[in-house]
Amino acid sequence: MIKLKSLIVIAVVTVISIGCTEDFLDTAPTDAISADAALSSPENMMLVLNGLHRIMYAQNPLPGGESSRSGESHFIPALDAQGGSIIHSSPGNGWMTADLQWLNHTNPNTTTVYNFWYQRYHFIASANSIINTIEEGDFAETPELNNILGQAYAYRAWAYHRLVTTFAKGYLIGNPSSDPGVPLVFSTEPPYESAPRSSVEEVYNQIETDINTSIDYLADASAPANKSHISINAAHGIKARVALSKGDWEVAATSAEAAREGYPLLSESEWLSGFNTYDLSEVIWGGRVIDSETNYFQSYFYYISPTFNGSQNRSNPKIISSELYDQIPETDYRSEAWLPLAPNTNPSASNDQGGGFESDPNYDSEDEFWNAWEEIIATYGMTSGHNTHPYMTVKFLQQNPGTIDPDDVIYMRASEMVLIEAEARAMMNDIEGAQEALAILGNARDSAFDVSEFSTQEELMEEIKFQRRVELWGEGFSFHDHIRWDEPLDHTNSGAARVLYQDGFTQDRPSENDDWIWKIPQAEINANPYITESDQN
Repeated sequence: MIKLKSLIVIAVVTVISIGCTEDFLDTAPTDAISADAALSSPENMMLVLNGLHRIMYAQNPLPGGESSRSGESHFIPALDAQGGSIIHSSPGNGWMTADLQWLNHTNPNTTTVYNFWYQRYHFIASANSIINTIEEGDFAETPELNNILGQAYAYRAWAYHRLVTTFAKGYLIGNPSSDPGVPLVFSTEPPYESAPRSSVEEVYNQIETDINTSIDYLADASAPANKSHISINAAHGIKARVALSKGDWEVAATSAEAAREGYPLLSESEWLSGFNTYDLSEVIWGGRVIDSETNYFQSYFYYISPTFNGSQNRSNPKIISSELYDQIPETDYRSEAWLPLAPNTNPSASNDQGGGFESDPNYDSEDEFWNAWEEIIATYGMTSGHNTHPYMTVKFLQQNPGTIDPDDVIYMRASEMVLIEAEARAMMNDIEGAQEALAILGNARDSAFDVSEFSTQEELMEEIKFQRRVELWGEGFSFHDHIRWDEPLDHTNSGAARVLYQDGFTQDRPSENDDWIWKIPQAEINANPYITESDQN
């Protein structure tokens, strides 16, 4: 890694930012303690983990990086902008325009690739420090220590999986035994050696070892303090994601089923409540964002919520593909999460239909046009400065609309696990098993859902893909779903504007197009003697 010694010190020291209890979370300032002290006791190691829980969502500038592109708060919506799920209706204030135009991840000098790479290695370095200290030390085995080790191994598995699926060719569309993956780094002691790129297969082998070890420890661990912590259910969920991405269908199905145990699917009222709290019944893993450490104008809800009082949302309502939305049955209550007839009040809208009823094909008079806007503003609590747009999302709503107040970030839900199980069983050609899994979600969302309509593998997969695109819209999965399914990107009938999207409007399928593989940061190539320009993606 670049300046690996410094990276490890940063990882061990700067993540000591919060305490173990909710009271401490609400009151304590962000402080740092020495690396030796951080690893001196299980209690202090838990502080390191608590720092990682916060870094999952918070602003976290690294040397050479920017806080504006860090944490899942940024990368969840960014990956969906690149993958075509979240569609921008205008340039807005410029945030993420280069992401949806496919300019950021294809440039090795951008902060986007830098922060994604080094922040995940930050997680790895911190996990290494905990794992190595406990494994080499003389600590009594307790449920609390098992909890710490279980979470550390899970974080390392999660981070390596995020890296290898983003900076390497997809497992299912490449040659994993020979395709270059990412460096595997385990040392936390001098000489802090860097590492070459391991093969994709080698990285996956390590991920699987780590997540299995995590589950073993968490089986005999104390209960997680809250949903920000990685529970055994979340570890099973990470394992399910890993298995799905490599086509290990049986493991994906059984792990997904284990992950969702005890997490009932959302009711209609819960699903339409805004996805703003990890207290929702089916949230397995998420970040509780507190006032003192919020991201404000770099938060998840700033990027995606139509009610957040920031220029990104006021001038650029996010929309769903009109082609996708028009496939949602009227009997499916999820259709209420988008507004297909919202008036296009933005004169800067990229489709050239904004600013008034004259250019909006859905309205015939000025009064009708602005009355529709006023009703939306009043219903959802937006401000008078917010624009609306056809097919705009109202899936993500603030608890305190029209403000910049923070809300939680959701990383994993039971619905995702149901869909993983359904996809895995369909790919095994277990028609009955896939139908049973798919019906769990379909029946919960659509009063007229009939799973018997999907009786072949092809029919099941088409419906599963549709359900993923609707159910998990805006939750960060579309970019990697395209890679797993080897599907091209095409916004022709989506409502996206070619003038805004440029190169991101269409992209060939991942097996034929290496632009789906993110560039390695140039800073890594410059500093790592084991990686040269010839190793660049």
